[in-house]
Amino acid sequence: MPATARSAWCDVPRLQVKQFAELAMDEAPRLAQDILDEIRREFPHLPLVLDESGEPMALVGIRRAIEGFVHQLTHVATTSNVEGQPPSVFQEFGRGQSLHGRSLDALQAMYRLGVKLAWRRLADIGQRLRIPPPAMYELAESGYEYLDGLVDQSVRGYAEAAARQEGERLRQQRKLMDLLLEGRAAAPPDPVKALTERAARIGWPVPDRVAVGVLLRPARDAVAPAVGPDVLLDMEAERPRLVVPDPDAGGRPELLRRALSGWSGAIGPPVAPPDAAKSLRWAEAAVALMERGLLPADEVLRCTEHTQALVLLQPEELVDDLTRRALEPLTHCGPTHARRLAETLLAWLETRGGAPEVAARLGVHPQTVRYRLRQIRELWGDEVDDPDRRFELELVLRARRLRGELGPM
Repeated sequence: MPATARSAWCDVPRLQVKQFAELAMDEAPRLAQDILDEIRREFPHLPLVLDESGEPMALVGIRRAIEGFVHQLTHVATTSNVEGQPPSVFQEFGRGQSLHGRSLDALQAMYRLGVKLAWRRLADIGQRLRIPPPAMYELAESGYEYLDGLVDQSVRGYAEAAARQEGERLRQQRKLMDLLLEGRAAAPPDPVKALTERAARIGWPVPDRVAVGVLLRPARDAVAPAVGPDVLLDMEAERPRLVVPDPDAGGRPELLRRALSGWSGAIGPPVAPPDAAKSLRWAEAAVALMERGLLPADEVLRCTEHTQALVLLQPEELVDDLTRRALEPLTHCGPTHARRLAETLLAWLETRGGAPEVAARLGVHPQTVRYRLRQIRELWGDEVDDPDRRFELELVLRARRLRGELGPM
C-alpha cells in the first residue's frame, strides 16, 4: 500500500478488518490450489517441483504470497513490499525458469493470472463484509504492487542462476579450448573422443575444421567482440584467443570481419580439431611479425593470405644464416650498389627474362640491367645457373624484400 498517503484501511472498523483477514486466511489454501490449477491449465508444460515435504513448491509459494499479503491488512500496513516472505520461494521460481532455458515472460504471466484470480476472491469477501470501496480500490492497487515485489525476487533468482550458468559455461569452454590448443603431445589417448565429450558439455558440435585466432586488444578495457555463440572465445588471456568452427563456411569470413572490426590479430590456417595447436602456432607467429611491423597491424589478417611472409620470415635464424652464405659476394660492394645488384638479381630470377623484361620491372634502362647482370655473373660465376643455387638466392632475396630491405616490385 502507498507509503506516502494515509491508508484507506485505517478508516475501516477494526472488526471488519479482522473479519476480512480471517476469511481471506481461511480461503488462502483453497485459493492457492485454484490458482495453481488454473496456471497449469494455461501452462500445461509447467514442471511441478516438490519441496522436502512432498508439497508442490509452486503451491507453497502461492499460499505464502496470499497469506503475506493478507497479513499486511491485519496491521493496516503502509508498505507493499514482501518482507516477511521467505524470498527463496520466489527466487527459486526465477532460478527454475533460467535453468530450464525459459524466459521470465511466462512466469510473469502466471503471476498476473494468480493476482487476477486472487483479486476476484478477495473482492467477493470484501463485498460480503461491506468493505468501503476506497479500501477495496487500494487493495487492488496494492495487489499489483505486491506482485511487482514477487517479480523482483524472481528476476533476482533468474539473474543469479543465469550468471552461474554462464560462469560454468565459460569454465567448461576454457577447458575445451585448453584441450584443443594443448597439442597432440599432451592430448589424451583418444583426442577425438575427449573433444567430443568435452564439447558436449557446452553444446558445441565438433566441426570438421577449425581455425585458431590470436587477438591484440585495441584497449585494455575493450568489450569482447560479438563473434557469435559457436565461436569459442577466451578473453581472460593477455592476448584473447578464439576457435572458429568451419572458418571457410559460407558467410563466415564476412561475419568475422564485421565482428572483429576495430581489433587486430591473426587467424591461423584451417586444420582438423585435434591439430588446433598448429593453427594457434601460426597465428602467434603472424602476430609476432605484426608487432615487428612486417605484416599489416591494423586488422585481423588470415595466415593463409600471408603464407610467403610466414614461411620466409618465421625461421629467422635459419634464413639469416642462409642469407649470409648466399649473398656473401655482395659484401665486397658498397651498401647502395649491393642493394641495386640484389634487386636486379631478384627481378631476373623472378622474370626468367632478358634485360628488357628486367628493366621494365625495375623501371630502369635495359643497358643498366645488362651492366648489372654482367657484374652478377662476375660475382657468382656459374652458380647462378645451378637450379638449387638459384632457388636459395630467390628465397633469401624474397625474404629481404618482405623485411623491407629491398624495394617493392
